[in-house]
Amino acid sequence: MRPEQRIVVGFAPTRRTVFSREEAVRFRRAIEARLRDLGIAYVGLAGLNEDELLYDAADVPRIARRFREAGVSALFFPHCNFGTELAVVALARELRLPVLLWGPRDDAPLPDGTRLRDTQCGLFATGKDLRRAGIPFSYIVNCRLDDPEFERGLRRFCAAANVVRIFRNLRLGQIGTRPAPFASVICSESALMEKFGIEVVPLELGQLLSWAQKRLAAPDAGVREAREIITAKYAVAPEIDEGGLLRLAALYASLREWLRGEGITACGLQCWDYLQEGFAVAACYLVALLAEEGLHMACETDLHGAISSALLSAASLGENIPFFADLTVRHPSNDNAELLWHCGPFPPSLAAPEEPARLVPHYMTPAACPAVGEFRMKDGPITLARFDGDHDQYFLMTGEGHTTTGPRVRGSYVWLEVDDWPQWEERFVRGPYIHHVSGAYGRHAAALGEACRFLPGVRPDRFGRPGEER
Repeated sequence: MRPEQRIVVGFAPTRRTVFSREEAVRFRRAIEARLRDLGIAYVGLAGLNEDELLYDAADVPRIARRFREAGVSALFFPHCNFGTELAVVALARELRLPVLLWGPRDDAPLPDGTRLRDTQCGLFATGKDLRRAGIPFSYIVNCRLDDPEFERGLRRFCAAANVVRIFRNLRLGQIGTRPAPFASVICSESALMEKFGIEVVPLELGQLLSWAQKRLAAPDAGVREAREIITAKYAVAPEIDEGGLLRLAALYASLREWLRGEGITACGLQCWDYLQEGFAVAACYLVALLAEEGLHMACETDLHGAISSALLSAASLGENIPFFADLTVRHPSNDNAELLWHCGPFPPSLAAPEEPARLVPHYMTPAACPAVGEFRMKDGPITLARFDGDHDQYFLMTGEGHTTTGPRVRGSYVWLEVDDWPQWEERFVRGPYIHHVSGAYGRHAAALGEACRFLPGVRPDRFGRPGEER
């Protein structure tokens, strides 16, 4: 997990005074032990009261202050017995973070018929009060701590909470205008700001090239480091000379410096054809290298595509690097497979290990500028996502498939098989989506869909049959 993707959960177990205090404390301790076993970072209620449990709404201001100071990004309310729904709602209303409800499955009544916890009953009550207060929440079915449903649901919630955190704090870069023929990537900067609070930070492409020209004239340590990074991953084709490598390095160092200096989460870049004409480079491979560093770049100034990559990365808690692809052609013989391709911006760490990857001049431009990465991607399950919208409505498309065999093509590519490609294809055509998607290895659709509970104005749009959850 990348450090910037680390989620801290506010752990606020709750009880009700008319049920067994001893049992509630016992389960609070057991749940904390399970969280530690699973590697979930949390801040609890130690020192709040003897039980370290939430049952008095008067304690909410102190808990809220503790959680804010600890940088908590989500709230977990295990009901260790019936629970106190008024206190739960008060804390959730105060912090306005993603909320998870769950309670351990009740044991059998004692021989005399006494019930010690009535956990499930309390969950019904809390769910109603959260709904009445207009507070969305996630829920794990009432189960035991060692049941797979608990771990699966908790990890899905943490991933969803990270998506929400990243989305709410997005700072989006835009380098250059969109290429004139790409009307499909038109989006509204005003709507992104007004609906979601997403700021777009623009940069003229000419300004970026001016910085790169100065660095090229007197290569500094940043340029020298960039050159080493560029040549470390691939076998460099002999057609790429030292001058081409230095131009790439100067542009890479300048681009990376601006992105980091502005605190950019994701960025759309006008990758052609001004770069080729003005600086004799293709940015494809630089996009790939920046993705490896957690800087999410989208080709053709596709801002919605850049957002999609950032959300996919968040859903994997930074463990799986996203790639930005075209939906290109159907498989020549497999009716449910599609080519995920782009001219060379896929992260090099995703290359199939058994096939050599090469750094070559751009094979689709007349000037054959450096450089693009050529390789087939590795095998495995892949999640596709696309944040997009029109007519003031926004959606988050998600779908899952698995790599499959197919013909070799130029550029960076993989063939993906899904459950029913003709159905997927029609839904893409009918929109509001385009031919651009972001992909990541693993199964992240459930987490992305769950995140939409906490993102007003973003509707989940699941393609295909749900696969096995991550």
